[in-house]
Amino acid sequence: MRRRTRIPPSPLPQRDGVDPVRVRLPFQEGWATVRDHLVARLSAGDGVIDAMLDAGLIFGADGRAVTPDAPYVPGLYVWFHRDLPDEVRVPHPVEVVYRDEHIVVADKPHFLATTPRGSHVAETALARLRRDLDLPALTAAHRLDRLTAGLVLFTVRPEERGAYQSLFRDRRVHKEYEAVAPYDPAVALPRTLHSRIVKERGVLTAREVAGEPNAISLVELLEHRAGLGRYRLLPRTGQTHQLRVHMNALGLPILGDRLYPEVTGPEPADDFRRPLQLLARVLEFPDPVTGRRHRFVSGRTLDAWSAYDTWAG
Repeated sequence: MRRRTRIPPSPLPQRDGVDPVRVRLPFQEGWATVRDHLVARLSAGDGVIDAMLDAGLIFGADGRAVTPDAPYVPGLYVWFHRDLPDEVRVPHPVEVVYRDEHIVVADKPHFLATTPRGSHVAETALARLRRDLDLPALTAAHRLDRLTAGLVLFTVRPEERGAYQSLFRDRRVHKEYEAVAPYDPAVALPRTLHSRIVKERGVLTAREVAGEPNAISLVELLEHRAGLGRYRLLPRTGQTHQLRVHMNALGLPILGDRLYPEVTGPEPADDFRRPLQLLARVLEFPDPVTGRRHRFVSGRTLDAWSAYDTWAG
């Protein structure tokens, strides 16, 4: 059994709040040089890796640039900065609800990803907060979908991240969401939904399948008017798209949802007019480091309820 080695610190600083890419060379044989492995692993064509090596843009743990002919060393770590994609700036701020030496609780707007992923890298809540708060070690304790607004917990100290993540794993975090969806008097509420939800890699939507339930949500109607309802959603589990899938299963798809009940295509990158009407409104948990009991409430509102005429038009 191979001993687990400590990951050395990055020789490169963050760029625009984004960490450099870290690659560990596997222990399998088959490559003569670091260059050969990176080309095969990253599927980088058009001489991208060669150009980066020639320019001295790939670094080892000692802070030295990796040379084009550097021999392959199993277990070696290398770092480099990726080229950031062109991103449309989300024209809404990330509000800081609470901050101490251990955590930051932020109120994320719609359309802003929580952490770098895919084509959303610098234009994410994490990268913005790292820059704005000058906290380069800030990390997310959990993730909120890009199209969902509301409260997200971040940790300040890397060594404490696991303690806060365990709160979500052990279901010790009380979360309340708010949604605006059609009102149907024939749908009896409140109701607790139990189902098995799967989300396949590369598929946009999640779906319910037969089997042991892994997703539980309580749905309550708060009020209704003009054919719309304002709902409180309490997820007991955290499957991908869980609340969207469960609301759709009730025949009450959340307003602004481009995936459920059917995929209508992604919104244009610069169109922020009709966000998904889903808000992570309440986050409550016992602080595993300080012992304090926290309860935070989002200051955001859902447009389809506060400005119904605009949405109806």
